[in-house]
Amino acid sequence: MDQKILSLAAEKTADKLQEFLQTLREGDLTNLLQNQAVKGKVAGALLRAIFKGSPCSEEAGTLRRRKIYTCCIQLVESGDLQKEIASEIIGLLMLEAHHFPGPLLVELANEFISAVREGSLVNGKSLELLPIILTALATKKENLAYGKGVLSGEECKKQLINTLCSGRWDQQYVIQLTSMFKDVPLTAEEVEFVVEKALSMFSKMNLQEIPPLVYQLLVLSSKGSRKSVLEGIIAFFSALDKQHNEEQSGDELLDVVTVPSGELRHVEGTIILHIVFAIKLDYELGRELVKHLKVGQQGDSNNNLSPFSIALLLSVTRIQRFQDQVLDLLKTSVVKSFKDLQLLQGSKFLQNLVPHRSYVSTMILEVVKNSVHSWDHVTQGLVELGFILMDSYGPKKVLDGKTIETSPSLSRMPNQHACKLGANILLETFKIHEMIRQEILEQVLNRVVTRASSPISHFLDLLSNIVMYAPLVLQSCSSKVTEAFDYLSFLPLQTVQRLLKAVQPLLKVSMSMRDCLILVLRKAMFANQLDARKSAVAGFLLLLKNFKVLGSLSSSQCSQSLSVSQVHVDVHSHYNSVANETFCLEIMDSLRRCLSQQADVRLMLYEGFYDVLRRNSQLANSVMQTLLSQLKQFYEPKPDLLPPLKLEACILTQGDKISLQEPLDYLLCCIQHCLAWYKNTVIPLQQGEEEEEEEEAFYEDLDDILESITNRMIKSELEDFELDKSADFSQSTSIGIKNNICAFLVMGVCEVLIEYNFSISSFSKNRFEDILSLFMCYKKLSDILNEKAGKAKTKMANKTSDSLLSMKFVSSLLTALFRDSIQSHQESLSVLRSSNEFMRYAVNVALQKVQQLKETGHVSGPDGQNPEKIFQNLCDITRVLLWRYTSIPTSVEESGKKEKGKSISLLCLEGLQKIFSAVQQFYQPKIQQFLRALDVTDKEGEEREDADVSVTQRTAFQIRQFQRSLLNLLSSQEEDFNSKEALLLVTVLTSLSKLLEPSSPQMLSWTSKICKENSREDALFCKSLMNLLFSLHVSYKSPVILLRDLSQDIHGHLGDIDQDVEVEKTNHFAIVNLRTAAPTVCLLVLSQAEKVLEEVDWLITKLKGQVSQETLSEEASSQATLPNQPVEKAIIMQLGTLLTFFHELVQTALPSGSCVDTLLKDLCKMYTTLTALVRYYLQVCQSSGGIPKNMEKLVKLSGSHLTPLCYSFISYVQNKSKSLNYTGEKKEKPAAVATAMARVLRETKPIPNLIFAIEQYEKFLIHLSKKSKVNLMQHMKLSTSRDFKIKGNILDMVLREDGEDENEEGTASEHGGQNKEPAKKKRKK
Repeated sequence: MDQKILSLAAEKTADKLQEFLQTLREGDLTNLLQNQAVKGKVAGALLRAIFKGSPCSEEAGTLRRRKIYTCCIQLVESGDLQKEIASEIIGLLMLEAHHFPGPLLVELANEFISAVREGSLVNGKSLELLPIILTALATKKENLAYGKGVLSGEECKKQLINTLCSGRWDQQYVIQLTSMFKDVPLTAEEVEFVVEKALSMFSKMNLQEIPPLVYQLLVLSSKGSRKSVLEGIIAFFSALDKQHNEEQSGDELLDVVTVPSGELRHVEGTIILHIVFAIKLDYELGRELVKHLKVGQQGDSNNNLSPFSIALLLSVTRIQRFQDQVLDLLKTSVVKSFKDLQLLQGSKFLQNLVPHRSYVSTMILEVVKNSVHSWDHVTQGLVELGFILMDSYGPKKVLDGKTIETSPSLSRMPNQHACKLGANILLETFKIHEMIRQEILEQVLNRVVTRASSPISHFLDLLSNIVMYAPLVLQSCSSKVTEAFDYLSFLPLQTVQRLLKAVQPLLKVSMSMRDCLILVLRKAMFANQLDARKSAVAGFLLLLKNFKVLGSLSSSQCSQSLSVSQVHVDVHSHYNSVANETFCLEIMDSLRRCLSQQADVRLMLYEGFYDVLRRNSQLANSVMQTLLSQLKQFYEPKPDLLPPLKLEACILTQGDKISLQEPLDYLLCCIQHCLAWYKNTVIPLQQGEEEEEEEEAFYEDLDDILESITNRMIKSELEDFELDKSADFSQSTSIGIKNNICAFLVMGVCEVLIEYNFSISSFSKNRFEDILSLFMCYKKLSDILNEKAGKAKTKMANKTSDSLLSMKFVSSLLTALFRDSIQSHQESLSVLRSSNEFMRYAVNVALQKVQQLKETGHVSGPDGQNPEKIFQNLCDITRVLLWRYTSIPTSVEESGKKEKGKSISLLCLEGLQKIFSAVQQFYQPKIQQFLRALDVTDKEGEEREDADVSVTQRTAFQIRQFQRSLLNLLSSQEEDFNSKEALLLVTVLTSLSKLLEPSSPQMLSWTSKICKENSREDALFCKSLMNLLFSLHVSYKSPVILLRDLSQDIHGHLGDIDQDVEVEKTNHFAIVNLRTAAPTVCLLVLSQAEKVLEEVDWLITKLKGQVSQETLSEEASSQATLPNQPVEKAIIMQLGTLLTFFHELVQTALPSGSCVDTLLKDLCKMYTTLTALVRYYLQVCQSSGGIPKNMEKLVKLSGSHLTPLCYSFISYVQNKSKSLNYTGEKKEKPAAVATAMARVLRETKPIPNLIFAIEQYEKFLIHLSKKSKVNLMQHMKLSTSRDFKIKGNILDMVLREDGEDENEEGTASEHGGQNKEPAKKKRKK
């Protein structure tokens, strides 16, 4: 039969074929087709023949076709056919589909849809036919019966798609069904149906099946609904990530973790690649992505960002067109997130309202962590973002060239956080991705080398961390580092030191790099620029410190502060130590040449030698011999010659120019420290061994020389140095300059000898007498210098040069002077204690050291770069100063003897204040240890028990001591009140209060009590105390009620703007009095009010953002109004209380100047915030139906208590300025008038802004009234006083009053015209 059909089909006409087919029974044809197809024979040809013989022009032919179609579809789905045959059949069916009439197409489509809904498809191959059927249907113009109605082909197609998408899809056909729609012409609405259905299937599918589905969706998105596709994908993966993180950090008992981490990350990576690829082909998709993430940010930066969306954004940066846009978006998100965090941390009020969320910074670091799963497409974006953050938010240059850098513990500023985040991103990316290491290193080094003028400490820190992480890995990039070495001589000294310190571990691993550095340093040694030579010295000293010579003491004995695990690879082998020795001696040779260079270069050497010895004890001979021979050049060997030092030789005269050539004081200082170290560490170890005596003789020589210098310095008079009172110290003559240099040298030498004698004294009385004599020499000189400087009226040499005493010595000296109670020491110590001057000097030096630490992060002298040792000394010094201040109060000391200058107790207090702030700045993690060290009663045995005493308890104990002192001060008479001490005490209390837990209210109630009960007329004391009160208050609750009370006090003291009104005095806070009310307290409360307005504004923006996101889906917004109610209520409460605060201040007769200025600006802010709230209710009004009652009350309050008073206040300000003009111009000189006018202009500038803000507020109230159907304007008296009419009667009066000057007429009439109306209002009140 099949042969017959085929032969008939070969004829030219189809008539016979048609007739033959008519004769066959229904089942015959289908059976035949089935058999042929299953056998794999000529099914395609047979099918063509059947179609040829069944034209759609006849009904019988159409029905036959219909049956064949059904049969073929079942055949293909059965899975019994070979692939090629199935494809051929489907191809033929596709070709013929458009011949069908409409109703049959609808039937066929419905068959497919019911098969999909019932899940009766076997392999889904036949689904390829459905898009052809739907497309054919859409082209039919005639009306078709569908269901109960009649629809056009296009509408039919829409109904069918709707039915298909609302039914159940088997998960194995989701991808096929979605991909099928790309071949169907769809309207936007239909695309939305399909996209929603496909997105809803995500959660039901296997993870591995999602990427192909996403791909099909992205292809489909070219027809529309790009936004829905992106939002759906991002929302799904963000939720999945969140759930995954909770599972990982959650309960260990969860047996089933839904998805293994690696698999999830790989799938996410694939999807991100798909999206980026789609964006490359369709830029509209990229624009939609950026827009979607930007919109989500308006209210709250964390709304739309998740690790997945950040990774996606970073991948999009590879597309040139979106790069800047995306990085900018991420940069602003990071900073906004840190600013929000800062705002939240600073306010308990906000913390209670806003739940704590994860921050963008943690998400970005999570992306870095996830990128280990071969997300290579993200790394480039990460590196760019890291560098952008570091470049944009690194430390900025300050005027005098110093940078402001605080330690990480205190970097609470958003910019510093952002910069640190950039560094963390780069460091973590460096650790994970090998391929990008070279680029990161290169970029960091480029910045170090090229940005010599701007601060680059953050890049050097990053470099140091990178090197510490993997010195061996970096050997491959060593060419980059050696390239950077070539620029060493052009870089600033500080950069060179930090750069070499950072790459130092590399030098131990790579010999070639070390050799290259030495060559560069040797060249630099003889460069023309002084800075280059100093860099060479710094480099050589660093090498000496770090390359140990065999036999040197171990690190533990020298307390080496480097801990690099893989660096000691080959350093300790015998060969290397020998090599190191020749290497170090070579360097020593190079360094000896520096001793003939400028003073600055020598100074660096002297400062560095001590550290070299501590790290590399075998170099002791070489170093000490060098120092000894250098000293001999300036030492007078004859024992009876005075003075013992040749000062002339230390000074270089070149024509008129006189400069210091040999910093002799630093040379002696270096010798003294090295000698002390040598005696304490090396000699005890050599006791057992017999050594050649000559070699070690140098230390006895040095001892003798120092001894001799001491004795002769004591005998020398100032005349011997030609530095008595009659000498010339002016900076303008060369003799004067020379004398100044000599004086400083002598003072330095005295200090060094004081320390030397103390260190070898073993508390002998004679030594202490020597020390005192040396001090008297120092004192005489310093007095003469101060006196001369005072006369010259310039503070030239009064920049007291850094003291040469070491911090360790200062702490031992203070302990001996104030706390040593050992019986045998008392007699000798009484010598030093008898001189008040000496004790004051000791405390002063301690202060100087702490100040140095605060400014630079380290101190001068040995161990000055070692944070551990500095911390130890700080603890000792603090303990002594604290004891001295609390046991001998200032009042006791001052009543005893009147001396000029500050008393010792006051100096101790100043020291404590500086130390507390320095410890919080540099030693935040060690606070617990620091406070424990202050506990004077601490015995060894108790240490274990009190280790668990909390920081808060220890701090509270210290705070109580200072509170007692402050109370004693305040209880004294007004004339005895020491305002300096009070100010210092409040500063100390402020810095200690930061260590308390915010939840402890005792400190707040105490401060509040002090403010309420004590009235002092000292503005500075009042300011610092009020600041303390506010800072404590804010961490406990919002300060609005406090502000209201204070504003009533200010109003009471300063009186009303209307002189006829008597203001009743409220006395909430005694600290507010006539002297302090304005400007001190007034400006303080206004700045606090500004902060509260900022917080409220932030909350309103947050609410607006939530509303704009929720309005996208109507149902959501109707339910979402409920969670915002507490926030709305809090905002209205805050603004209501602030309104009463401004109500008081606006009626106060404030003195013109900054108070009026600030008040006008803050009123403007108040109205802007009120307007923002009104606009928020305009947004919400539709969904929630109306506005809350308390909002109505707030509007009413603003209308009755604020707006009219604002206008009266404006008139008051203008009247004041007018009267000032009149009085000024009659009596004063033109210059004085000009400054007065300038001030008036400055003060009246904010007035138009305020009026505009009030009018904007009223404009939006009118809108809200219409929308909410509540008449909010009934409480508002619309102002008419701003129409600048020329009022004739006033003009005449002015003209009569003052006819001389034309300019005045203009200003007067204008002012007159402005302020008539408010005055009326005031009377109505």
